[in-house]
Amino acid sequence: MEVIYTGLRQTPEMIVNAALQEDVRVIGLSILSGAHNAIVPKLMELLREKDMTGLVVVVGGIIPDEDARQLKEKYGVAEVFQPGASLEEIVSFIRSAVQQPA
Repeated sequence: MEVIYTGLRQTPEMIVNAALQEDVRVIGLSILSGAHNAIVPKLMELLREKDMTGLVVVVGGIIPDEDARQLKEKYGVAEVFQPGASLEEIVSFIRSAVQQPA
């Protein structure tokens, strides 16, 4: 896998544009600011508008359980990784969520 890091403080529009340009299969967001309830819904809306709903979106950070549940159930986030999640757990989830080309 190739990882494309876009840097800190990216807007949902910037993230979606980078994902479109780079033809990604997974978007991973790390949100420690508590802005997940503003950023993620906008990001998911923009992905729908660009017909990019097949992407796997994962979010990590300090996210309360109820918010994590809502991000998954209401907005379609594939997984939310909270503090304590291991790198192995995250990598394993992404590998299983993304089918490799034959």
